[in-house]
Amino acid sequence: MPHTPFKVEVLTPDGEAFSDEAEMVSTKTTVGSIGILAHHQPLLAMLDPTELRIYKSESDVVRYAQGEGFLQMTGEHALVLVDEIFPIDSLDVGELRERARRADDELSRAEEGSEEARQAARDKRRYEAFVRIAEGGR
Repeated sequence: MPHTPFKVEVLTPDGEAFSDEAEMVSTKTTVGSIGILAHHQPLLAMLDPTELRIYKSESDVVRYAQGEGFLQMTGEHALVLVDEIFPIDSLDVGELRERARRADDELSRAEEGSEEARQAARDKRRYEAFVRIAEGGR
């Protein structure tokens, strides 16, 4: 059953990753998974690293691995602001595993409670999530 399309934008510090109409956006916030349709209540949510799915139609789904960020829904416009995003088919599992390992090493060397430890923990969590996505999980 088709849904009413609405404007969806995905932005990163490097620029625009997606800008088009879609029928639904599916992602994961810090409190759980969410699906956004047109006419959704206004919303501002923090996003966890996960798979971002943008349903242009039931059969046309744009899939990304998204980093941390924010989702804002106002009126008929969804804005996804994330620190980084990659098309699913461009993910390299070996490289992602290596990045997760390096983040784990940095975490073990960092002073507990330091900014370096917080950043390493976030990086480790992101790259482990990206590995799961690249391997077909979510």
